Amino acid sequence: MERGPAIQRRAAQPYVGIKSEVGTEAEFRKAVDRGFPELFGWLRDHGVAPSGAPFIRYVEIADDGRPLRFELAAPIPATVSGNDRVHSDALPAGRYATLLHVGPYSSAEVPDLNDARAELLEWARRQGVQWRGSQTKRGTTFEASIERYLTDASREPDWTKWETELAYLVRDS
Repeated sequence: MERGPAIQRRAAQPYVGIKSEVGTEAEFRKAVDRGFPELFGWLRDHGVAPSGAPFIRYVEIADDGRPLRFELAAPIPATVSGNDRVHSDALPAGRYATLLHVGPYSSAEVPDLNDARAELLEWARRQGVQWRGSQTKRGTTFEASIERYLTDASREPDWTKWETELAYLVRDS
């Protein structure tokens, strides 16, 4: 994958996910720490093998950048039936603005995911690229805004090797 910002055309991608809504960064971290193990347990219990790296699909982000509504998700080969907690959906086909971040998720000393998001947003602004989403009273909703965790941080302790792909569905020009 290209490291710098780029536009990629992608097919629809089925996934299973757990929806969450939070108000604070602490609640977000707790939802992630609890939700991904639950999701992968559900996949294992139902004999469904993920077809790629897990991701977070951000549905609504506050004006200050805090996640408000999101889904903890894993891609799957085909749609399956879920339950009250785990649902099946698909990332829409279309053009995505992408960027590969290599480094920590959060850091005060080196570039992190917030810096990568800012880089991608600034690149898109300069290119005249617009997201598929809308403004709300609380912030911005996205049709598809994802962070795909290409490196399993629980197995790779060296954060200089962590790869995270950012991808935002963009409006057709």
